[in-house]
Amino acid sequence: MMDHDESRKLMEYVVSVLDGRKAKNIEVIHTEKLSNVTDYFIICSGTSSTHLRGIADEVIEKLKERGLACAHIEGYDTASWILLDYIDVVVHIFQESDREYYNIERLWKDGR
Repeated sequence: MMDHDESRKLMEYVVSVLDGRKAKNIEVIHTEKLSNVTDYFIICSGTSSTHLRGIADEVIEKLKERGLACAHIEGYDTASWILLDYIDVVVHIFQESDREYYNIERLWKDGR
């Protein structure tokens, strides 16, 4: 696991990558004090399955260039909710309707 400053910098970089790929409604939830699983959840939406995969591919590629491999990927094939697990930072990329349905922001509302 990274120290707090490293995980914060990783989170900020991922947010900039998401913004560069036109991800919608990017939200960061600081989960460090709520969970020993990860420091940050980053949640965003895309407009289509192609857009979701494009966002995920960009994050994976940019972090690979920095020497970081994704520990686990979920949902890439169906592309309605793609999860990229970088241990200290977990990225959730949703179709807008699935994001509303699962509403994980509500589940982690106590995060900063």
